[in-house]
Amino acid sequence: MNRAIQRTQILNGHLLSSSPSQSSSLSQKPCLNYNPPELTESYEFDLGEMRKLLDGHNLEDRDWLFGLMLQSRLFNPRERGGKVFVSPDYNQSMEQQREMTMKRIQYLAERGVFTGWLTSRGIESELRMLAFIDVLAIFDHSLSVKIGVQFFLWGGAIEFFGTKSHHDKWLRDTENYVINGCFAMSELGHGSNVRGIETVTTYDTKREEFVISTPCESAQKYWIGGAANHTTHTVVFSQLNINGRNQGVHAFIAQIRDAGNLCPNIRIADCGHKIGLNGVDNGRIWFDNVRIPRENLLNSVADVTPDGKYMSAIKDPDQRFTAFLAPLTSGRVTIASTAVYQSKIGLAIAIRYSLTRRAFSVTPNGPEVLLLDYPSHQRRLLPLLAKTYAMSFAANYLKMIYVKRTPESNKTIHVISSAFKAVLTWHNMRTLQECREACGGQGLKTENRVGHLKAEYDVQSTFEGDNNVLMQQVSKALLAQYIAARKRNKPFQGFGLEHMNRPCPVIPSQLTSSVLRSSQFQTNAFCLRERDLLNRFAAEVSQHQSKGESKENAFLLSYQLADDLGRAFSDRSIFQTFIEAEATVSDFPLKNVLGLLRSMYALICMEEEVAFLRYGYLSTNNAAAVRKEVTKLCSELRPHALGLVSSLGIPDAFLSPIAFNWVDVNSWSSVKN
Repeated sequence: MNRAIQRTQILNGHLLSSSPSQSSSLSQKPCLNYNPPELTESYEFDLGEMRKLLDGHNLEDRDWLFGLMLQSRLFNPRERGGKVFVSPDYNQSMEQQREMTMKRIQYLAERGVFTGWLTSRGIESELRMLAFIDVLAIFDHSLSVKIGVQFFLWGGAIEFFGTKSHHDKWLRDTENYVINGCFAMSELGHGSNVRGIETVTTYDTKREEFVISTPCESAQKYWIGGAANHTTHTVVFSQLNINGRNQGVHAFIAQIRDAGNLCPNIRIADCGHKIGLNGVDNGRIWFDNVRIPRENLLNSVADVTPDGKYMSAIKDPDQRFTAFLAPLTSGRVTIASTAVYQSKIGLAIAIRYSLTRRAFSVTPNGPEVLLLDYPSHQRRLLPLLAKTYAMSFAANYLKMIYVKRTPESNKTIHVISSAFKAVLTWHNMRTLQECREACGGQGLKTENRVGHLKAEYDVQSTFEGDNNVLMQQVSKALLAQYIAARKRNKPFQGFGLEHMNRPCPVIPSQLTSSVLRSSQFQTNAFCLRERDLLNRFAAEVSQHQSKGESKENAFLLSYQLADDLGRAFSDRSIFQTFIEAEATVSDFPLKNVLGLLRSMYALICMEEEVAFLRYGYLSTNNAAAVRKEVTKLCSELRPHALGLVSSLGIPDAFLSPIAFNWVDVNSWSSVKN
């Protein structure tokens, strides 16, 4: 009751201070001014060292590319509130946005940004390329996607599926944009289910040519990035029919334009305007018995002899099909990483705004309170910031295992990239929405970026694999690992499941603050959840099979446990990357704030993920203790908020006006100028 009275008094005081009778006193008060948060906020750790930890690699290369974009009018610099900001002009038409994307690519190509992307080998070259994609995505999703299609999908398909003759013929011209390529896998009737695509390719032994055809409307290639306007060639994924026998999905090179004109027997239509990503010219392609040379089959996995004999060293059709999905792994790696950087942008803008924007007072006629000094506002943003830190470490780990890949590690990379791509893109959508709301009406303005980024990045949840499908693939892989280990009666090895070989963790009946913040307790909680869900999932699938269900149908019937398990695997894997990153730090102030962030990540996962209560890993009392500890961590992270967003590696020019002097930006003088 006392609290209700207090709240009523505060609200009454606010209303009275706004009434006409108080106008004279109000007129004596100074207007609101923007005060940079740097004047009042302090840094208790080294921002540069934190940025090194977060970006992980190629900091100088990143800064060089940021600077390169700031030098050109092509990147739409605007002066707002005494600072220069760059971002695409989304008021342009779809056609204008597409042309600007190509002009920016040409500018970057002329300055050597893409040098070595396909013709140099080695870990350093690949890391530099991945760093550049991160930076380009910070400016514009369309730009990074268009470049990603050229190098990771079209170029990656030639690199992975092709042999030396293909590499020699196509890669350098691709790197120099003599050839502009696209990746024709998705169809109107088949997206995630690549195995079911309907495009058909046959072989003509007399002319030693393949013939590609679109047999029905649902087989038209759909959402093909670059196809509508700019690309000259495409990698076509098609069923290969040899002598009446379907050999499954294979990849072919086909030319679709010559000197700007469509090639014979090619039809292309525009996919049209989208909710975002309008700088990419997505198109639809029909192949009307298009003939290509026999050599245009990308033949690292399988080949067809001049007389029409099919040959492959991989006899198992399932393994052969898996090999054809390799380029999608690089796509998932870049999607996961760029999603994290968009979350960083949203949080940097929303938190900087909340450190200067005030609302309401807690005492009659008292000063208004900074948004981030409200516990509720801290609760909205700081757990998301901790998650973003954790996911930065996860994305860095994913990039490192990708650039160090071996044939033996490909399966692990597939599983981890599928899990991280899903979780990190879901997190990005949730984060941008919360940041948009936390900025109030200012979050609606396109120039303030946050709201528009939601539309631009929404597509990440479904392209390069629908997130829900990817998570089910993760659970299926874990189940296969479980069955294999039990069948051989050998320890678990791979996917981080080695914890299954140890005794089952026990959660204390009472959780104190020190226990909740212990990395050992946090590790045990994540491992217990994953372990139990994997056991439950295996048991439920087995139970369905014992009742006569097929293996495939048993899995489908157990989809709820599959979803829970996929999330448990992802959360535990992300947490492990945080532990490993934290272990590399010796500086105490840095280690201290990382410990707070790690505890926040672990505990907010436990609070938000219903599985911890559903399956009894936490009692209701322990769940309440977790919730209380999250609130305490918010108050302890609050003094570090500015330092944490200033360490994210996003230059001021790539944020937005409300992250800085939002009063000057909206002043009458700015309207006149």
